[in-house]
This record gives sequence, structure tokens and C-alpha cells, in this order.
Amino acid sequence: MTRRTFALSIPILTEAALAQRAAVQGPFPKDTAWLNANENPEGPPKVALEAMIKVLPEAGRYHYQEYREFYAAVAQSEGMEPRQLLVGAGSSEVLQAAVHAFTGPTRPLIQMSPTYEAVAAVTEALSRKVVRVPLTTGYYADVRKLAEAADREGGGMIYICNPNNPTGAVTPKQDIQWLIENLPNNTIALIDEAYIHFAETPQMESAFKYIKDDKNVIVTRSYSKIYGMAGLRAGAAYGRPDLIERMAPFRNNVISIVAVRALLATIPDASSIIGDRKTRYNKIRKDLCTWFESKGLAYIDSHTNFVMVDVNRDVRSMLPKMVAKGVAVGRPFPPLDTMMRVSIGTAADMDKFRNAFWEVYSS
Repeated sequence: MTRRTFALSIPILTEAALAQRAAVQGPFPKDTAWLNANENPEGPPKVALEAMIKVLPEAGRYHYQEYREFYAAVAQSEGMEPRQLLVGAGSSEVLQAAVHAFTGPTRPLIQMSPTYEAVAAVTEALSRKVVRVPLTTGYYADVRKLAEAADREGGGMIYICNPNNPTGAVTPKQDIQWLIENLPNNTIALIDEAYIHFAETPQMESAFKYIKDDKNVIVTRSYSKIYGMAGLRAGAAYGRPDLIERMAPFRNNVISIVAVRALLATIPDASSIIGDRKTRYNKIRKDLCTWFESKGLAYIDSHTNFVMVDVNRDVRSMLPKMVAKGVAVGRPFPPLDTMMRVSIGTAADMDKFRNAFWEVYSS
């Protein structure tokens, strides 16, 4: 099997593929405020930028000899061991590896719905079954129904995005605990914590502790969100060593040395970087929600860098009009067809959003 035929034989999970499904295509005004992909407008931290500039002249080499130290540093930053870690090109790659490793012809994906669609997309591309379980009235995972579905199917992989994309809601820690303690036989729980750093509620708790208890749990993290490194493509999965070993064959290769150096430079200052950005962007989100309230608009209480607001009509009718005014917002997320997901940008971005949104909404 050649590298090309191998690549063509495995469905690839990409954010770009989802973007192509968006209701609105270009052209976009040059000064468009991009509030559609849950990116961080600040980009990488200053220490990361400096490290990337320094390594660029050396990027003509693979630097494989550095990766063992890199994996150890990343794992240690989360209180883990290297053998409990799998690094990938964004969390997308490690999510895909989990699909390949823990679903199959008789082991479906069981997920909350709606949620981040790419995990289901790659599962279905493999001709494997996806069982979708509606969210609770609080817009988070119904863990008991997810467990019931896994038990009925004879096992599989339960996927929970926590906090959830697109709703921004947190599945309470006692619900996650119940699920882990009641996982059916032959079932893995995959907890996607891409947005955990924005959460402020005491109901949000990382599932890392279940890995340390040797449970059938995989936890994924992303450096695309609060770290602002979406374009660098870096993410990680954590789990029991035997589970990580099952996922490892489905990772394509090491990530870029530029991303490696950026992360190594950021890790020592991670606590202050996360704290500063969390405070800043959560305030911008809360100010936006206060504005929604002043306009009599309902929204879902969010613990992420985006929020869903009810526009009281099919959101598809508003998207091209928003783009025409230089504001791109999230794609539709059925069955929440009247909900618009807007990412949190800079204060200036949100001022532009408010002006464009109200003009379109009122017309």
C-alpha cells in the first residue's frame, strides 16, 4: 500500500469539510468579522510567536529527536505520563483516531445531538452506525439515555463534548460521574474538552481523574481555542496506556516542529495566559448576552467562547444578510434551526456584530 492509497482509504475528519457545508459561501467583504469558527482573535501568545520565529530557519529538518521531550512536557503539564498521551494535528486527528480504534461494524458511535458533527461524519464515512440521542432541556448530554443506547447496541463509543459545541452548555460533573460508573460492557467514553478553559461553573469538572482511576475514558484537548493556535493544528488525547496504544496507529505523523516549539514556549506560562484570556473573553460574552436580554432575545447560557441566540426564524434566512454586512456567524445546527451560533471576537468585532445583527433581525 502506497502512502497515497493509504490516505485515500481512511476518511479524514476536518473542520474545513464542515465549513464547506455552511449555508453561506463567499464572496466576503475584506473587513469581515469572522465569528463563525470559535477561533481566538488574539492568536498565539507572544512567547509562542517568538519561539516560532526562532525555529522557522530550522524547519527544513524533521527534528524527530525532540519529540520525546515534547510529549513528556505536554503530558506533565496535565499531570499525566507520556504513555497516557497522543498528540495530533488538532483535536480533530485524535478524535478521528478514537473513531477508528473504538467503533466498528458492530460497535456504533453513540452521541448527544446536536453536537460537534465531525466525529459522526467520519464514523458514517466508515459505514459505521451512529446513534444520536437528543440533548436534555438544559442543552447538555442525557447520560442515562446515552448509556441505555450503548447497552442496547452491545457497546461502542459514547461521545460527549463538554462544554458542548454548539450549545455551550456543561454536562454536570455528577452526570459524567454517573456515566463513567455505569458504562456498559465493551464501551469507551470519549469526553471532548476543547472548551473547558472558558467554563466558570462549578458543575464543570475535567474527566482526567477517571483516566487516573484506569477507567474506559479518553479525554481530548485542543490548542485551537483559548491558546489561539487553530492554524498550527495541535491537539491531544489522554487515556489509559492500552487505549492510547489502540489509537496510535491511526495518527498520521508528528505535528509540525513550529507547533511543537510554540507549545513548549507556552506551557510554562499557561496558567496566566489561560486566566487572562478567560477573563477577557468571558466578559465580552457576558456583555453580549446582556445586550441580547435588553433586546428581549433568548439565548443558551454558555461556558465557551461562543453563544447561541434564538432569532425566532430559520437562521438560514439571516446568514447571507449578515455576510453582506461583513459579519460571518456559525453554520446551522439542526434541529436548533432558529438558533444562531456566534463566536466571541474582540470588543470591536462584537460591536460590529450587534449593529449588523440588529439591522438584519429588525428588517
